Amino acid sequence: MINRELLAPQSIAIIGGSNNIHKPGGAIVRNLLQGGYKGVLRIVNPKEDEVQGIKVFHDARELPPTELAVLVIPAKLCPDTVELLAREKATRAFIIISAGFGEETQAGAVMEQRILDTCEQYGAALIGPNCIGLLNRNHHSVFTQPIPKLHPQGVDFVSGSGATAVFILESAVIKGLQFNSVWSIGNGKQIGIEDVLQYMDEHFNPETDSHVKLLYIENIADPDKLLFHASSLIRKGCRIAAIKAGSSESGSRAASSHTGAIASSDSAVEALFRKAGIVRCHSREELTTVGCIFTLPPLTGKRFAIVTHAGGPGVMLTDALSKGGLIVPKLEGETAEALKAELFPGSSVANPIDILATGTPEQLGKAIDYCEKRFDNIDAIAVIYGTPGLTTLYQAYEVLHQKIQECKKPIFPILPSLHTAGPEVAEFLAKGHVNFSDEVTLATALSHIMQTPPPSPPEVQLYGIDIPRLNKIIMNIEGNGYVSPQTVREILSCAGIPLVPEMVSPSKDELMAFAEKVGYPVVAKVVGPIHKSDVGGVTLNIRTPEHLALEFERMMKIEGATSVMVQKMLRGTELFIGAKYEQRFGHVVLCGLGGIFVEVLKDVQSGLAPLSSGEAYSMIHSLKGYKIIKGTRGQKGINEQKYAEIIVRLSTLLRFATEIKEMDINPLLADEENVIAVDARILIEKSI
Repeated sequence: MINRELLAPQSIAIIGGSNNIHKPGGAIVRNLLQGGYKGVLRIVNPKEDEVQGIKVFHDARELPPTELAVLVIPAKLCPDTVELLAREKATRAFIIISAGFGEETQAGAVMEQRILDTCEQYGAALIGPNCIGLLNRNHHSVFTQPIPKLHPQGVDFVSGSGATAVFILESAVIKGLQFNSVWSIGNGKQIGIEDVLQYMDEHFNPETDSHVKLLYIENIADPDKLLFHASSLIRKGCRIAAIKAGSSESGSRAASSHTGAIASSDSAVEALFRKAGIVRCHSREELTTVGCIFTLPPLTGKRFAIVTHAGGPGVMLTDALSKGGLIVPKLEGETAEALKAELFPGSSVANPIDILATGTPEQLGKAIDYCEKRFDNIDAIAVIYGTPGLTTLYQAYEVLHQKIQECKKPIFPILPSLHTAGPEVAEFLAKGHVNFSDEVTLATALSHIMQTPPPSPPEVQLYGIDIPRLNKIIMNIEGNGYVSPQTVREILSCAGIPLVPEMVSPSKDELMAFAEKVGYPVVAKVVGPIHKSDVGGVTLNIRTPEHLALEFERMMKIEGATSVMVQKMLRGTELFIGAKYEQRFGHVVLCGLGGIFVEVLKDVQSGLAPLSSGEAYSMIHSLKGYKIIKGTRGQKGINEQKYAEIIVRLSTLLRFATEIKEMDINPLLADEENVIAVDARILIEKSI
């Protein structure tokens, strides 16, 4: 629980506060004093009479009633201290900095549970243990540096790691990013990241609260809670970016399906973030860069003008923006020529707009004005301006400051001279601006933001899925394992997924008759072995009855063969859809190009079932091989609408069939008209 005593306490007791500011107990006292805490600050230390100018209590029993207690004492002393303060001093909020609990030993876990039980008994909030504390505009109850500049519209930052939080703050402060609050949850015994988001969501005031949330997550304890409150906040106008650490795997595990080999906990995280509308980041620099972008007016389009006095960075930014799907349009015509006349000879206005190293602050302002008012094909402006050694940066940055205030189009300042122009950059940041010192990092962050879809609708739409029939089919399946091809067809037909005509039979005569009916060429596949291709159990382009008879006889001799499947031979672009059930997350749905793209390149995108149409399109468009789907070099594209529809239908079916643990549909064959499932496997595991 999060309460008023935690967020805005009228009195704080530091249990273990000291004069040594190089230790956590002394550093917290220093930060509270320097932060201007307006309540009553009390210190408990058995060995000191005065700590940093404050009279000390030698024992916690001597304290008067106190709302918040920050514990910086050995772990073994914490349970009794929490119980004493909660019972006798009406303390209703605790921040436990101390380590040595459940993160280390079983005995520590027992102590941690006792603290939680006490807090629950008395209705007290608990941050930690094993954290750096809580920082907001009311109190700076952290022992670390730096203390960022705090502002009501600054960023709310929640971290599962104290040390990482400090490093992220270091990265943010250099960029000028301001904060509203910093939460270090430590072990998160009572209050985890999901709980902080819940509180922010349920108490959100669009007039007074921060609209930007940054997260560093090491463990997602409750995916549904995170999804619900993050997407709710984003729908209310907030923007959220997050790092999820610890999701990688050393390699693809041995698995009986492509999906099993590709899907991982990281796929589930990717899917969860996509559904919630969270921008996923993978480094501190990326997270703080995205946070800075979030503080600027939102982009309304993809077209950038680059104003610079250094050609190289402008070219690098152009390349990086283009790679990320953003556009640097060419500027030409009468307006471009008019701007060129305002600049020194040799300047370029084609975009990037290069005003040269000799360009003046006034010319910088002119270039920005043209991009804001006269170039209709520009949505945003990036300004790269460092130290050429020829102009006064204070004047140039004052011009940039004025233009950021005046312009409706967002302006992204890229001021790279942090060493040679440190004071000038610092003065610029002090006016409330941010700085993107590296143009490529900025472009990468922008592309991540633009590629993140809005939160998916919370409602589950059935799309005509025959749920009663699906439940009946699964109920009648005996045992666990991969189901028969016929059962696969029945399950997929419940979702209305188009299937290639096929027959499975141990009878050569039946298969020959079927082939004659659907027409040659056909495909033959062995039934029984899981990996058909590995045992020579797939033959394509069979054009005659004699060839089919020979293949039937050969395949029935393969070890484990029970019958043979014959399908109508179709042509088209090979696609892949898969799904894997992940504990706590539900079904992770994968899509991509089939064949080598999924087996070797693993060019797949993931989503969390059930998926909306918007999510499905976002997954498809995010594929590296999307140009093949769209059509390239004279080849027609596939029916993207039907591919997305199949992804959505399949995800909805899975929502009602948790017994399906893995599924591969590989390939689906697609052309400009149809998308048809050719081969599929479904693994069923029923709870016993």
